[in-house]
Amino acid sequence: MSLGHTILGLLESRPRHGYDLKRAYDERFGRTRSLHYGQVYSTLSRLLRNGLVEVEGVEAGDGPDRKRYTITEAGVTDVAEWLTRPESPEPYLQNTLYAKVVLAVLTGRRPQDVLDVQRTEHLRQMRELTRRKLDGDLADQLICDHALFHLEADLRWLELTAARLDDLKREVRP
Repeated sequence: MSLGHTILGLLESRPRHGYDLKRAYDERFGRTRSLHYGQVYSTLSRLLRNGLVEVEGVEAGDGPDRKRYTITEAGVTDVAEWLTRPESPEPYLQNTLYAKVVLAVLTGRRPQDVLDVQRTEHLRQMRELTRRKLDGDLADQLICDHALFHLEADLRWLELTAARLDDLKREVRP
């Protein structure tokens, strides 16, 4: 999963401090492994350097000054492009797909579009593997079967997620 894109997606709804971003990330995506503050701030520094976020304000506190970050138009465009780009099917892809679907909901985009683009990519790869399997020896056939079974499982997950989008929208919208 792209941490930078995820942070940009979280910022799209409203400006936030780094600790707010960490909390929002952990709440939505870090249930099994929370994000470290260092990851948040190094990612924000990179996004700032690349012109995808900017500092909206600085507040003095007991410790270091707290910066409030906001997404730029370039950042919004970057997130939009990322959400529409299919991921290469691979093991544990659901983490990235889940993040894209949730961020589409949170940013007011159509999560169904994310699922549709991904379904199209999975079907394309399945056709390619099926052609390879027909022309291959037994080893190729077995390797292709293994990959096809995983792609079929991903497709089932995509369909199940699509069927639950209304529930997901109710659960994740602020």
